[in-house]
Amino acid sequence: MKKIKIPGDTIIVPMFIGCFINTFIPQILQIGGFTTPIVKGAGPLVGAFLFVIGGTISLKNTPKAVVRGASIIIAKIIVSIILGLLVAKVFNDNFLGLSAVAVIGAISVANNAMYAGIVEVYGDEIDAGAVGITTLSVGPMVTMAVLSTAGLANISIWNLIGTILPLIIGIILGNAFPYMKKVLSNGITAIIIVVGFCLGANMNFGQILEGGLPGILLGVITTLIGGVAAIAADKLSGGNGVAGAAISSTAASAIATPAALSAVDASFKAIEATATTQITASVIVTAILTPILTAYIAKRVQQKEKNVA
Repeated sequence: MKKIKIPGDTIIVPMFIGCFINTFIPQILQIGGFTTPIVKGAGPLVGAFLFVIGGTISLKNTPKAVVRGASIIIAKIIVSIILGLLVAKVFNDNFLGLSAVAVIGAISVANNAMYAGIVEVYGDEIDAGAVGITTLSVGPMVTMAVLSTAGLANISIWNLIGTILPLIIGIILGNAFPYMKKVLSNGITAIIIVVGFCLGANMNFGQILEGGLPGILLGVITTLIGGVAAIAADKLSGGNGVAGAAISSTAASAIATPAALSAVDASFKAIEATATTQITASVIVTAILTPILTAYIAKRVQQKEKNVA
């Protein structure tokens, strides 16, 4: 019997388990001891999450791979900023139920594991090497920086530094000590599962239903609009568009962005759960759409090459 793979399952499955408990038997989570502090400790857990992710990021890349990786991920970040600020400034932070936090959080980061798998099939060596750069855009850094700069969040420079410091320390340790990189890489699944459960334990199914349709829309926007921009940037960097299409997803790690943001600015607490569910939906939707878009672009590339031949 063929197993069904759930996109982003390591964070989504425990998140839904935590959500189920909080919806139907929330008393369990208030029992005290070590249980309640873990459930209420999203901030420290997200910090540990960023530290472990940092330890898995490699800084060794060829120049062409650096250019391509930087081009496609910067294109996604620019699109996320433009659309996020439009939602915040023009639509009063509510475009069909979507907030700037959800838009920037979902579009600015990509599922790099998926990217690596897709370009292994459709891309070339440069596309594959670009993943070392695209992984640098992880966590809530972009969302925090944009909202703070635009005056939409009350986050001090020291809070911003404190937010990215675990990631930077992880990068330094992982690249300076190969054994540390191996240890942190082995621990990434475990920390993702714990963070996922913690996030879910602070939500309920009513909030998930509320974020459902806008979340699906967010996934479509991420792949189509973010994908078009990344494909254009890919071609400008000398690629054929495959890498740009393959990067048009939402990273599962983005699910933790609203919690990280509300931890440093309490005014975002009200939209934390909704934004989390919307980004979760985007993770799932883009996991379906991104491979389809990439296959389409790769087919067009092959057809052009045949016509030239």
